[in-house]
This record gives sequence, C-alpha cells and structure tokens, in this order.
Amino acid sequence: MQATILDKETPQKGISDEKILELDELYCSHGDTVHYDKAPKVFSDCEGSFMFDSEGTEYLDLQMMFAACNFGYKNKRISDAVIDQINKMPQICPRYLYDYKTLLAEKIAKANIERFGEKGRVHFNVGGSQAIEDALKLIRNYTKKQRMFAFFGGYHGRTMGAACLTAGYRYREPFGHFADEAHFVPYPYCYRCPYGKNCEDCNYYCVQQLRREFEDGCSGLYNHGTKSSECAAFFVEPVQGSGGYIVPPMGYFKELKKVLDDFGVLFVSDEIQMGFYRTGKLWSIEHFGVTPDVITFSKSLTNGMNPLGGMWAKEEFINPDIWPAGRTHSTFCNNPLGTRAGYEVMSILEEEDWETEVTQKGEYFLKGLKYLEGKHKRIGTVDGLGLALRIECVTEDGYTPDPELRQKIQDEGMKGNLEYHGRKCGIILHSGSHYKNAITLVPPITISYNEINMAIELIDQLFTRFSN
Repeated sequence: MQATILDKETPQKGISDEKILELDELYCSHGDTVHYDKAPKVFSDCEGSFMFDSEGTEYLDLQMMFAACNFGYKNKRISDAVIDQINKMPQICPRYLYDYKTLLAEKIAKANIERFGEKGRVHFNVGGSQAIEDALKLIRNYTKKQRMFAFFGGYHGRTMGAACLTAGYRYREPFGHFADEAHFVPYPYCYRCPYGKNCEDCNYYCVQQLRREFEDGCSGLYNHGTKSSECAAFFVEPVQGSGGYIVPPMGYFKELKKVLDDFGVLFVSDEIQMGFYRTGKLWSIEHFGVTPDVITFSKSLTNGMNPLGGMWAKEEFINPDIWPAGRTHSTFCNNPLGTRAGYEVMSILEEEDWETEVTQKGEYFLKGLKYLEGKHKRIGTVDGLGLALRIECVTEDGYTPDPELRQKIQDEGMKGNLEYHGRKCGIILHSGSHYKNAITLVPPITISYNEINMAIELIDQLFTRFSN
C-alpha cells in the first residue's frame, strides 16, 4: 500500500506542525481568516475550556470558535448524541421528514411562546449567514420591500445579502457593487458616543435622530402620503459582536421599537453570536424587554459540532399560506447531525438554571476585569453582559483607542509562554470594536471559577508585559 503523509511522519504523533504549515502554504487558499496571522497557530487537541498544541501546552480559550462552543470542547453528552445519530441515520434528503428536525423546532418554538407569548415557526439552514439570507427572503416575501436598516459596527455575515447588512465596506470592496445595501445608523456605543452625548442625560438622542429621519418628508425613509417606509426591517445585534461586545443602555431597544412600530418597520434580532445563554438569557434581546418579529440563530445551537442555523418568525410572517413550500432551501438545511446536536443543546439548556449560573459567573469575571482596569492605565474600560465581555486597550492618555496594543497582547497570549501555578500556558483572545482596540472574551458558559481566576491572572500578565 502506498504510504500516506501520516506514514511518512511520526505515526504516533501524526503530521508535524512544520508539514501542516508547508502544505497550507502550497495548497490552501489564503482567503480565509487563518491568514490574518503571518504564522498561523497549529493546534492538535481540545477539551473543555482549553486548546492544546503539539507539545501539550494548554491554551485557555476565551473565544471558543467565535462563540460557537458555549458548552466547551468535546462535550461528551453532545458528542455522544451526534455519534448515536451517525450510527442511526446520518443523512437524509431534505425533501423528507425525520424526528429530530421536528423535535428541535418544537423546542425553539415553545421556548419563544414562553418568552414572548407569540406562536411562530422555525426554518433551518446550514449556518449564520444562511439564516440571515433566509430572513431577508422571508421579509421581502412578506413586505414586498427590499431595503433594510442595520447598525454601524454590525456584522451579519459575508454572503451577498448578509454583507449588505454588515457595515464594514472592507467586506464588500473586492467584489464590486452590492445591491440593496442597508441604511446604516449609529449603534448606542455610549463609551465613545458618535454624537458626543452623555448616556445618563441624553434622552436617547440617537433614537430621536432616527425618528427625525422618518418625520422629515425629504429624508427618503418614509412616504407620508402612502404611509410606507422604504426599509422593511431593522436587523439588530442586541449586543454587538464584531463591533466589540458593546452593551447598549437597557431602555434603548424599547425606545427604538417605538419608532419602528410607528413607521411600520419589522424588528429582527440577530442572535447568531449572543444566543443560547451567552448573555444569561436564551436570547440576548430578552434583556431589553421587546419582542422581535424574527430571530436568527446558529453557532452554539450545535455547540460547534455541525453547521446548522435557522430563523424563528412570528406565525403571520411564516405560516404556510405566506411562506409556502420551496421558498428557500439547501441540500444540508435540515441535516440530521446538526438537528440532533441542537436538540441535545436545547435539552441541556432546559435542565439547569443557566440564567443564574451565567449571570453569576459573568459578574464574577467582570469584577476581576474591573480590578485590572484599576491596575492598568492602558485599559480604558471593561464591560459585559453575562459571559460576553470586553476590554478596551488605550494609549497612555487613558482613552485614545490603541489597536496596536490589542494586537500585541493577542499575539503574546498565543506564544504559550505565560505561567500559571508553575506551568507554562497560553491564552486565546479575540478582538473586535469599531477601532480594533477591544479584546472580546467569550468563554464557554461552563467555565469554572478557577478558570476565570486563571483568565484574570493571565490577562494581568499580558498587560504587565506591555505596561512600559
């Protein structure tokens, strides 16, 4: 038998890091996010809150597959469910029905009846961007309008429709004109208010500015003669993800929803990153006391085990008379491995008081971050909701964004030369924000208090290394 690459390397350890990097350089596209780093990190194992390199060095992971693994790596219960499904029925044409598609849809739909008092239905697809695409189709189908609202700093995906809702021009620039780009408005980023206002006494100035755009007959957003808005819906991340885990004032979305209701605009809550108790609620929008018309979800629905996403919509928008067979589809949209993993995730979420647990852990973690804020003048502010947390890196003046410092800290954590309780280790951090200066922290919601202590100690070491 012809030898494989694994045979040519060390059979016990498998392919070497050097060989992996060599093959990547020769044969892999550099168009993915791996090559944001000039020397991509190679990992060989993972478990719980940790990744491990080929030398066995542990890295505390505080980004968890971009928030796709709320229950940590190698969660046995979810893995066992997927293995059972592989042995039972791993594939099926999406033209046909099977048990776990309907059982998972039931769990999500009933959870939303409990939370919002609204009957609705669930439509599955293969990931977050596809969930956004389907939501766009659903809204266009219902309203017969094409343009949407979205926030500056928002991120909803990189497929063609989703990129029109994603504020960053850099996601669209290489590909030419994108039709139907959203009407973008400022997010309530109170630490760096785009209007220069004070959050405590601004009376939601940003919301009032949007209302003025509707009320102004020359603004182009609303036809007062036909009483119709140009924009069909507002796509909202209740806590901005790529924007830097920004938490708006608790009354903000109620005020925004009043404007949208007055002018006939639907409200879509993008829960792709913040759903499934990331913030201490099943859906992050629950913190803000409004009921969305549509919810999109993905990522941690399967704990990162298999691509699956979807949308829930109120019955009036998605009932079979309005949204009939074949409106949107993909070959893998209801895949059995994803729906089985999702069913197990929803079952786990139903069985414990995750709201209390995540809230308490988040408060504990944030308390440690506030200690670091007081200790290190290069930390401008820290904030968070549940276990979606942020640290803003700043210059010596204590306020000016410092993306270079953030990058240095992130790179240093990946070297694996930090120390905790006498052992060498590393830490995996992620970044976001409008100024690329924020470290965003997304540990698994199963993180232990000892691991939170470890995170605070390692972050402290990193800021200390760059304090001069």
